[in-house]
Amino acid sequence: MNRKIVVTSALPYANGPIHIGHLVEYLQTDIWVRFQKANGNQCLYFCADDTHGTPIMIRARAEGIEPEELIKRVHKEHIRDFESFHIEFDNYYSTHSEENKQLSELIFNRLVEKDSIVKGEIEQAYCDGCNMFLPDRFIRGACPKCKAENQYGDSCDTCGATYQPTELIKPACATCGKEPVRKKSIHYFFRLADYHKKLKELMAGGYTGKSVSNKLDEWFSAGLKDWDISRDGPYFGFKIPGEEDKFFYVWLDAPIGYMASCKNYCDKNGLDFEKVWNGEEYELYHFIGKDIMYFHALFWPAMLMGSGFKIAKRLFVHGFLTVNGEKMSKSKGTFIKAETYTKHLDPEYLRYYYASKLTDGVGDIDLSLDDFVAKVNSDLIGKLANLASRSVPMLTGKLDSTLGTIDKEGKELLNQLAAAKEQIINEYENLDYASAIRQIAALADIANKYVEQNQPWSMIKTDAEKTRVVLTAIVNAVKILAIYLKPVLPEFVGKIEKILGVESLSFADVEKVLENKKINEYVRLAERVDKEKVQAMLEESKNESADAKAMADKSAEQKPQVTLDEPLEAECTIDDFKKVDLRVAKVVKAEKVEGADKLLHLELNIGGITKSVFAGIAKAYEPEVLVGKLVICVANLQPRKMKFGLSEGMILAAGPGGKDIFMLGIDSGAKPGQRIH
Repeated sequence: MNRKIVVTSALPYANGPIHIGHLVEYLQTDIWVRFQKANGNQCLYFCADDTHGTPIMIRARAEGIEPEELIKRVHKEHIRDFESFHIEFDNYYSTHSEENKQLSELIFNRLVEKDSIVKGEIEQAYCDGCNMFLPDRFIRGACPKCKAENQYGDSCDTCGATYQPTELIKPACATCGKEPVRKKSIHYFFRLADYHKKLKELMAGGYTGKSVSNKLDEWFSAGLKDWDISRDGPYFGFKIPGEEDKFFYVWLDAPIGYMASCKNYCDKNGLDFEKVWNGEEYELYHFIGKDIMYFHALFWPAMLMGSGFKIAKRLFVHGFLTVNGEKMSKSKGTFIKAETYTKHLDPEYLRYYYASKLTDGVGDIDLSLDDFVAKVNSDLIGKLANLASRSVPMLTGKLDSTLGTIDKEGKELLNQLAAAKEQIINEYENLDYASAIRQIAALADIANKYVEQNQPWSMIKTDAEKTRVVLTAIVNAVKILAIYLKPVLPEFVGKIEKILGVESLSFADVEKVLENKKINEYVRLAERVDKEKVQAMLEESKNESADAKAMADKSAEQKPQVTLDEPLEAECTIDDFKKVDLRVAKVVKAEKVEGADKLLHLELNIGGITKSVFAGIAKAYEPEVLVGKLVICVANLQPRKMKFGLSEGMILAAGPGGKDIFMLGIDSGAKPGQRIH
């Protein structure tokens, strides 16, 4: 009996583009969904943009637009990127939806009725200047653990520590730079500890893998704590029922977005949401990354338990992506956006490579670019595509495009390939794609050995019909391997289906033999990976271009000149001058720029906003004397690509050049982010 399955992936946040690290999860999930469909099961795949919270509000404010405009634009970009990698959602929605609002309120109200929600007084940072409670990301200060400056109010980018905003050293409002005060507020809390026993039973029942379960045991041992599910306004999100200025914390309504996406799909397609999402007829599975285990393994199922909704049958957890053995790096060009990748390389190459690395474990996978090139060229081109290119053109060119029958030797080959079917199905089912890919490559070796033994290119000179028999066996081997690869390479296999003149292939077709039928002309299945294209992709990811380099070199090396005999520049109006936004900035970091003896690279804190600036003051100032100093920065200068990186502003300094350059002094009582009028 065919299964009915509902699958979700974690929701990508709507404040930035999709990159190749994100794609590990969506490709892992898409391959599993495609496998289920190819294996005769009904499988619905739901996802959505995660659209609420402080970072969305901050980015929209920085761009001078409303949050709704930002999330609408990013939604289109995300869909474009997913489609380019052949990721097929049945519905890709948004958490900023009426369905999500209704479901969030429903779950909240049910939890209230169950006494799983309580109110409690907490002390928070409050800015008198902005007249608002400050969400975590609206506060910047020094990390209480490692003392690194200019860190967010909830976590440190330098040492990875997490903490409360009230623990920050020398905290400052990210908007106005004023030091916040502590003020009490009433918040809503979810009583997670009430579900300790049920959650333990859930884990014992196989909700997660063993390594994840071991990690959860640490949290159980430490004791489950009440979870703050509310945030004070201003906040981009859903208001809590009965409140005017309190909102659901983004992590409450984000996973409910899975349900909202499903409900939206059901309403549009005449299906019963209660039956699809909450009934026993459909199996439910979540795919997530290991960084959000706490939310999905504890908070999310506990919320569902308390509100009467079904819990997923299994939580599949994967690791992170490294590139060339290291964390993705913008400076090395290995922090690659999905859009950048598709400009240079076939997305199916990455699908194949990730599949060759993915297992059911939570260990990180590494994208070794040299191995990537070698594996694609050796396996995908040299073994799989080559098998088709050595058989189909000979049939269409010299044997009337017609398959013959299969002899005993050919049947032995096909039986050997078909015998692997159940094992490959099992490997896909259990997320051991790496093992499946290894086995498929080994089967391709067996088929290619059959070609070498029979040498149809020589045989056709003396026995055309015997050659037809051999080629018929090879074409059927191609068909079997294509079925095995279809979840990973839908476009590649789609071309093979057109060549063979068959409908959409599935695992049920493995044992079916194609004989005595016409096939179509051969089309090239894939091209070899050129290392130069990989390098070009890395270079683009570094935001470098020939024009930008030339412009940066000219700007960096140009000496200031004091002259009286040159004509004045075109006049600017007072309105033009008013556009310049001058702000007090604190130098957080200063360093010399390798290859440019006149430039210093500065990292500036402008009231909680960090900007990278290249300044031609290296002859006048040593980097170490600048750290901690206050300077004046043109904060709204359009970013400029330079040879050494992106410069996002300009500091005010003047002088004839060389050592004679002077920065304007700032009163020590000024706060970063204050505007200069």
